[in-house]
Amino acid sequence: MNQENCGPCFPDQPVADLYLPLWANLPAYRSKPAFIWAEDGSNHATKTLTYAQLNDSVQSISSQLLIPLQRGDTVVILCSPGLELVEIIFGCQRAGLLSVPIFPPDPSFPKQNYLHPVRALSQTKPKAAIAHRDYITKVQQYNSSPFNDKKLAQMLQNLKWVSTDDIKDNKAGFKFSFSLYNGCKPDEVYLVQYTSGATGIPKPVLVTAGSAAHDVRMARKSYDLHPNSVIVSWLPQYHDCGLMFLLLTIVSGATCVLTAPGAFVNRPRLWLELISEFSATCTPVPSFTLPLVVKRGVESIGEFVDVFKPFGLNPSCISPSCGLAENCTFVSTACRGNEDSTSFPNIPTHNKLLPSARLAPWCMNNEEEDMDIIVVNEETCEPVEDGIEGEIWISSPSNASGYLGHPSLTREVFQGRLSNKVNRCFVRAGDRGIVIGEERFLFVTGRCSDTIKLHNNLEIHPHYIETTAYNSCPKFLRGGCLVAFKVSNAIVLVAEMQRSEKDMTVLRSIYM
Repeated sequence: MNQENCGPCFPDQPVADLYLPLWANLPAYRSKPAFIWAEDGSNHATKTLTYAQLNDSVQSISSQLLIPLQRGDTVVILCSPGLELVEIIFGCQRAGLLSVPIFPPDPSFPKQNYLHPVRALSQTKPKAAIAHRDYITKVQQYNSSPFNDKKLAQMLQNLKWVSTDDIKDNKAGFKFSFSLYNGCKPDEVYLVQYTSGATGIPKPVLVTAGSAAHDVRMARKSYDLHPNSVIVSWLPQYHDCGLMFLLLTIVSGATCVLTAPGAFVNRPRLWLELISEFSATCTPVPSFTLPLVVKRGVESIGEFVDVFKPFGLNPSCISPSCGLAENCTFVSTACRGNEDSTSFPNIPTHNKLLPSARLAPWCMNNEEEDMDIIVVNEETCEPVEDGIEGEIWISSPSNASGYLGHPSLTREVFQGRLSNKVNRCFVRAGDRGIVIGEERFLFVTGRCSDTIKLHNNLEIHPHYIETTAYNSCPKFLRGGCLVAFKVSNAIVLVAEMQRSEKDMTVLRSIYM
């Protein structure tokens, strides 16, 4: 790690919230921005929370929450993206509450938009909900409406509502010293985060304060984050990567610039503008982000690098990583932030994929030795040799505790065991991968559930078929709008055509 001008380095803390008062009480860091909220617009209007302000706010929030609630109660957080949500999340942890952050549904939307809130409230059974005063008023109006969803209305009516406006109004009267930490202990569940739902119905993952702290410490060291780091993130703050980067900011003593996911989707260029304006050193994004800011529909990360390389983008800045909610978020990255910048171009590819981990023993530090990533035969549950594809299994202190209310699925996913390591549990990622090369690079090749099985026990990933089809006639097919699957003994490919009238005229001339 580059220690120049990085400031103090604290011993590792058992929970992430314990880092906050340490930074806040240092004179040099009291006025340092912890989080900055940037609005989309010509001037990028911003709001700032310094480390001292955040710590005072979190202490006040935690004290006030423990008046109507008791330590260990479950609360659902229904706040819009922003600094207020950041304060509430940390406040719940310091109060020792189990928080369930979800995007607040608009009561005026059609019923189908209530599916996830109904699911979350049914599964987590919160005692209270935290929201803005205006939102609470909308909910009360919705509950009295004859057109409401009866099931959701009943759930909302049974909740104890806590207004964030009231918390702010009473802040001055709740300034207690941080003399004794009564928040979440390392082995206590402090968060229910839902899986994204991209590969199935969203599932509630139980995250302990200790596993979350271990996960962000791993990420801090892997990405070489420190007090001089500046993070830019538009990711949702309710779960997974967006949520964990809030903790990562505090653990690193860094500054994080936040904006709403909708602002990025509406204008992808905003992301680049914030990186430039705040001189960002780290920005977590899904892979589709890079080509999206170049040209909508383009699928190549390499094209993003080619476009921006003349303007100073070093290819080594791209750090492909692996993560999943069942391991809090972060699992691994193939590229270390403190490595020689010339090393990245030498990293191999596999079927045009970039690696997501490097498993060679020499690259492990002491904490990472606790993590074990292996590729396993799904049927025999035994490790496969390098070069053979199988399911990725992960054993780490970062492993979550399981799925709330799903004991059988928890045993299946969180309690994988090898014959030679019966005392160690592994999380089954549900992803297939392959390990290649002397440095044992791990490539994530696809989802186990999506794999198409052919005759003679041959298997193929649908995206290989989809990519081949798209590359055969990219002028006529829309990128990302192809799907391959198997029916009986045949493979079916459905592709959406380009809507350009000129291209359609050429296509008609070919087939007519």
